[in-house]
Amino acid sequence: MSESGCKHFQSYVKEHSLDTYRILDAYFAACINKDAREKKALTCCCFECGSYGIQLFACLHCIYFGCRGSHIISHLRAKKHSISLELSHGTLYCNSCRDFIYDIRSREIAAVNRKLEAKDLQKSLTWTPWIPTPKETNLMLANPRRRNVKANETLGLRGLINLGSTCFMNCIVQALIHTPLLSDYFLSDRHECSAKSSMKCLVCEVARLFQEFYSGSRTPLSLHRLLHLIWNHAKHLAGYEQQDAHEFFIATLDVLHRHCIKAKAETESANKSSSSTATHSNCPTQCNCIIDQIFTGMLQSDVVCQSCKGVSTTIDPFWDISLDLGEAHGGATPKSLIDCLERYTRAEHLGSSAKIKCSTCKSYQESTKQFSLRTLPSVASFHLKRFEHSSLIDKKISTFISFPVEFDMTPFMSEKNNAYGDFRYSLYAVVNHVGTIDAGHYTAYVRHHKDTWVKCDDHIITTATLKQVLDSEGYLLFYHKNILEYE
Repeated sequence: MSESGCKHFQSYVKEHSLDTYRILDAYFAACINKDAREKKALTCCCFECGSYGIQLFACLHCIYFGCRGSHIISHLRAKKHSISLELSHGTLYCNSCRDFIYDIRSREIAAVNRKLEAKDLQKSLTWTPWIPTPKETNLMLANPRRRNVKANETLGLRGLINLGSTCFMNCIVQALIHTPLLSDYFLSDRHECSAKSSMKCLVCEVARLFQEFYSGSRTPLSLHRLLHLIWNHAKHLAGYEQQDAHEFFIATLDVLHRHCIKAKAETESANKSSSSTATHSNCPTQCNCIIDQIFTGMLQSDVVCQSCKGVSTTIDPFWDISLDLGEAHGGATPKSLIDCLERYTRAEHLGSSAKIKCSTCKSYQESTKQFSLRTLPSVASFHLKRFEHSSLIDKKISTFISFPVEFDMTPFMSEKNNAYGDFRYSLYAVVNHVGTIDAGHYTAYVRHHKDTWVKCDDHIITTATLKQVLDSEGYLLFYHKNILEYE
């Protein structure tokens, strides 16, 4: 998008003006009076399926309402229309850019409409711009120095000391530090923890590490406190022998997840003592901690009975996806990440030796099982299963698996046609294992800026090219969602 905004919206305004937007926003987004609310209630539904869903779009080029996902997108594509208005929050969407867009003129119109709506309903505005208090103004005046982050800035880069076969931990920490949403969370000081438990809290330690990485210091950092906390809360990782980076990654997310829940419970408990309205849910499916917000997706498993074709569906959360690299039944081996995902989501015949009792026909029948992705996380992490362990031999699979810089996850979704949103992902970190299964070493490539990659080899940080990243063997791959939707 250019500095002047979306060129497609600029062309639309030049041809049609903002009159249509003004009316649609007033009657179907803001609902400035009783007449507007009645019109929205009676006429605002999807022209395709009749749905009165929570998120409808209005085409600004013609008279058409469509629900989010395939219906409004199909209309915009078929009619070659670009601009639509999302009616729940009054945001503009450009189908040509495949993104929500911002235009100052339309926001000024929307602001007037929101004031009219608030006045008619005798309510306060739900959002007002931040105006600094005298105290905040004085703080900014007393601290005028600001850090100017340049394109070649090394702020946020820091080597990590190897404490004795701890390269597995160093590379995972580098990947987590360079996870954009995680850095946004910790650098804005969002984590709250009581002073009593902060010394034992892994989340507090990670928050401290972010401060250390962005302090401006260039000396290598020791992770002894982090290692000690991990040993205390994940006993199977205790000891100075080389550990598996993937196992450490999952264990770290698990401990962070549990500590986030504990810190939230303690905070709410403290608040409850002074307020009888505080509530807390222990339901794990409703966890809204930062770890689940970023890393948790939902995996759908469909088991189809070969006799009655009845389908049994289960949905489970996941933090990452482990992908086989060995030969499939047909003798083919995957050559790319896409090959691995296609094999992972392919229907598998379970055979006569693994009959499952069908809930429909109430008998044991042969069946097929197929995985698909019900919902996708903000960060999609993939584990390429390079280590094979059996009773006869342990070996490493060093087959080269190509992986893209960007790719679309839509083909692997449970509902490909009705999936709402943009499912394009960009690579931002790669963890590699060099050497043998008995004597190996972990390193990581991380994206420091948009077009800048660096190689992290314990305390040594060097610049890297994108070709070096893509030519690497790849053990753990981290992708970040390009466009984030908000509920």
